[in-house]
Amino acid sequence: MRVLATTLGLTALCASPLFAQIGNPAGNAPDTLMDSPGQPIPHQTNYQDRLFAQLFLAGGTAEVDVGNLAKKSSHSAIKEFASRTVDDHSAANVKLKSLAEADKIPLPQGLDDEHKQLRAKLEKLEGASFDLAYISGQITDHQKTVQLLEWEIGSGQDADLQHFASDTLPTVLEHLRMARDIKAKLASQALADAASGPQRK
Repeated sequence: MRVLATTLGLTALCASPLFAQIGNPAGNAPDTLMDSPGQPIPHQTNYQDRLFAQLFLAGGTAEVDVGNLAKKSSHSAIKEFASRTVDDHSAANVKLKSLAEADKIPLPQGLDDEHKQLRAKLEKLEGASFDLAYISGQITDHQKTVQLLEWEIGSGQDADLQHFASDTLPTVLEHLRMARDIKAKLASQALADAASGPQRK
């Protein structure tokens, strides 16, 4: 029974995105030139690679932008989280831009409409309302980013972009875990404040 459980566990582990095949032959574009069977010549992309790079950079740019905005928070965990995401996403953005340039993938500039609206909303908020809106947005954005990274790992063609996605995924998962923990603490504090009477301003 233990052998079966171990076998099933290893099967599940090897099926995870971190162990996915790099250079996905099934996702190769029809005009892909091969270095050897199943191995595209470097810097050839398929549709998934190009869309991944554009969406990831749009999200990464927003993470840095709203992270800098979140440094106005008086909550130490929010400020620490914001600082961490700004540092990590800034580094990832630089790396991705370099890979995209080598692959001749055009990238978006500045914030997209969705994140412009989020920023406008956050700019109007202060205190606990800001903290909750910010961290809730971070959970949503990091969930989307995890899915995007897994999609590139499984469906991309360019090995460098797939390696980038695989290397970046653990960091984004850690951000997501941190954001969920912070939101749980904010919710507990709100309940405690409500139970103790009217909030002081």
